[in-house]
Amino acid sequence: MATRWGICSAGKISHDFTVALKSLPPEDHQVVAVAARKLDDAQSFAKRHDIAHAHGSYEELSRDPNVVVYIGVIHPYHLKACLLFANAKKHVLCEKPLAMNTKEVREILAAAKRNNVFLMEVKTWQSGLDSFFPASVEIRRLLAQGEIGEVKVVRSEFGAPLSTVPRAMQKELGGGALLDIGIYCLQFTNMVFNGEKPESIHAEGFLFDTGVDQSVVVTLKYSKNRMAVVTCSNVVQLESDAIVGGTKGFIKVPAHMWCPTSLNVNGKETEYPVPEPYLPINFLLSTGMRYEAEEVRQCLLKGLKESAIMSHADSLLLAEMEDEIRRQLGVVAVKDRREKAVEPMAFHGTRTTRMVLV
Repeated sequence: MATRWGICSAGKISHDFTVALKSLPPEDHQVVAVAARKLDDAQSFAKRHDIAHAHGSYEELSRDPNVVVYIGVIHPYHLKACLLFANAKKHVLCEKPLAMNTKEVREILAAAKRNNVFLMEVKTWQSGLDSFFPASVEIRRLLAQGEIGEVKVVRSEFGAPLSTVPRAMQKELGGGALLDIGIYCLQFTNMVFNGEKPESIHAEGFLFDTGVDQSVVVTLKYSKNRMAVVTCSNVVQLESDAIVGGTKGFIKVPAHMWCPTSLNVNGKETEYPVPEPYLPINFLLSTGMRYEAEEVRQCLLKGLKESAIMSHADSLLLAEMEDEIRRQLGVVAVKDRREKAVEPMAFHGTRTTRMVLV
């Protein structure tokens, strides 16, 4: 029986995810419904993608029977959407970041557990035996088999000129380089170190006038004299590559490290192409989202409520790291729409405070 998908939001990323799903066998994956805040938007999306049901609210989608929901709304609304669908007993695949902070992530995870539903956050870099980007599958294999010896240094960067894009600039839209693109670098680091918590985090950077981070450099120290350096920026184009240095060699991921299609291992390069889209897409190589959709299907077939490769613990660690980095930068959270404002942290341009994660 096919996994029946319901798409929450009719935006650009939802378009790309739907295109990616159409690259999978129809007997395994079917898109059967879409919901938007306006019925006209949902109907237009449904017509373009040949989807049977269009809903004019997310609440209507939550009542649609037997659908697995993909959440593609903007960052600040992930919490509300996840709670809506989890409480409606729907399995959920949510775009990154799962939520705006650790508190919200814990609330979402608790709701999924309470309702006994599957929940997974999108993380391109995580990989299973036959799921997610093939290049990341190969990286995990190389690391597990010790092909480059003991990993000592990880470096990753992602930079793009996004200062004219509202969702990247406005705090109310979940803006900031870290949550938008730096998250991929943190995901990469966590994958390489297999979900290990860093012993310390040190972050430096600059903020836009809107109060969100524009350029950030993060140093993470791990046990056994290992470290990672992450750089992200919303104002300049960077090479956007990554490298893993070990005692016996290196693995280099060339440009567009967040959706890898090639690897250089000790000087030998190998290509890992992804399928071509049947419609124009908005984001680079986003047909690769087919791999995370297949991971969801395989987990559901096994009766799992989370992916062993893309676990709830991974999402929680990532949120903790993001919170600490933004705290050190002086990013003040927006007002919690249901409770009180989060207490701001004073900004010090040369802050050297380090966080010990326990």
